[in-house]
Amino acid sequence: MEEVKVVLDNETTQFIVVRLGDEQYGIDIKYVDNIVRMQHITRVPKVQEYLKGVINLRGEVIPVMSARIKMDLPADEYTKSTRIIILKLEQHGTIGVIVDEVKEVVTLENQQIDKVAYDSKEEKDYFIFGIGKYEDGGLISLLDLNAVVLDKDSI
Repeated sequence: MEEVKVVLDNETTQFIVVRLGDEQYGIDIKYVDNIVRMQHITRVPKVQEYLKGVINLRGEVIPVMSARIKMDLPADEYTKSTRIIILKLEQHGTIGVIVDEVKEVVTLENQQIDKVAYDSKEEKDYFIFGIGKYEDGGLISLLDLNAVVLDKDSI
């Protein structure tokens, strides 16, 4: 009789690692439509402070927000590393998020991700759904994109 081995497939998720200030965050790659260099953003009057305006990307008008301002970090300082990550989210459509730098893509298995409990009073902790652990012992905060793009006044 032939022996059958059952291999449990460890679910993995790929994250784009971005830098905001001194911290690194992970964005689930399934939501990333595009990554573009910083470009002219057309201001839109009477919107939340974190909404920087809109860009025209290949004929599509896309709202752009500052993740730094939304997370109560110091305002953006644009450098040659600054990028706009174009996200496609089911509930919110397409939106651009300004990040200081795109570092790398990492693949994490589910057991490398610890879920976060919301007992913190820190505003930015509300935007994080988990902490990912690299093989080399490094940690990365994993962003809950729906919380990041949601208008906090409507919560």
